[in-house]
Amino acid sequence: MSASTPKATDTRANTPALHPVVPGLWGQRNVFVNLYYVRTQEQPVASWVLVDAGLPGSGSKVQHTAEYLFGPGNPPAAILLTHGHFDHVGALPHLLKTWPNVTVYAHPLELPYLRGLSAYPPPDPSVGGGAMAAMSFLYPKAPLDLGSRVQPLPTDGSVPHLPGWRWLPTPGHTPGHVSFFREQDRTLLAGDAFVTTKQESATAVWQQRQEVNGPPAYFTPDWPEAHQSVVLLAELQPAVAATGHGIPMRGEVLHQELQRLARQFEELAVPAQGRYVGHPATANETGVTYVPPAPERQVPLWAVGAGVAAAVAGLVWLRSRNRPSPGQTSTYTSQDRYR
Repeated sequence: MSASTPKATDTRANTPALHPVVPGLWGQRNVFVNLYYVRTQEQPVASWVLVDAGLPGSGSKVQHTAEYLFGPGNPPAAILLTHGHFDHVGALPHLLKTWPNVTVYAHPLELPYLRGLSAYPPPDPSVGGGAMAAMSFLYPKAPLDLGSRVQPLPTDGSVPHLPGWRWLPTPGHTPGHVSFFREQDRTLLAGDAFVTTKQESATAVWQQRQEVNGPPAYFTPDWPEAHQSVVLLAELQPAVAATGHGIPMRGEVLHQELQRLARQFEELAVPAQGRYVGHPATANETGVTYVPPAPERQVPLWAVGAGVAAAVAGLVWLRSRNRPSPGQTSTYTSQDRYR
């Protein structure tokens, strides 16, 4: 199997569509968000970890994909979270029932939102200028309560069950957002610290238009920290970047666009105005401590309605694209499974 293959779809019913990132690392798009399956060893049984967990209601799909790749009865060694927004943790209630001995790991500053102690700062639908942003007020806001099933990442930067990888604090999009980096081949799992599509735009999400962008604006409450996180990741000079939204990017195009974003972050990523522009929300180990007041100028109702209609149409379209079409063939072979 070639790691450069952009996407694979199997003709069997309910077989997941996957895109290889590098050998042993697969991504899967769950409507408009990505999650990743990482193999850690091959013998005697393939050991693996899951990075992020998709949208609510996707648990069966994630479980089926895991069985397709690594064999039935083979749960992950761990589940790693870049952050706890609803579209990155939605399958966890199902998965933690299915895999009762699996531990979830996240940054300590994410734990309040994963143990039911605090909600994230509210989204700002006035920023981003697209349908996905306009409908952000509808997204789930309540914290997930995983109790003791979620534990803090090791303080030394190591990643549980992923030797050769390290985690990096990349806050801004959330207080405890992290990214995962493997120095050996400079592979980066960046979560939403930056993304490779314009996530605020339903049109860009439909088309998966590939370009480096800042974190989704409607859910980013601290722009100065988000900027510093992009600078940190650009300094790593990743060869491959797989993000929470968009198609993985690699090579010189990735290098140039990420460097440009780091240099021109204020111009390219930060909204001209918005609830958190110049007034970041603050948080500590207990959760959110301050949220600036909502701006007086709200999104017009017609824009909200148009945004919801466009986004719903787009999600229906994306779901239809995720279903195999008659006559499609898989670029995977039987040897690619359980690896």
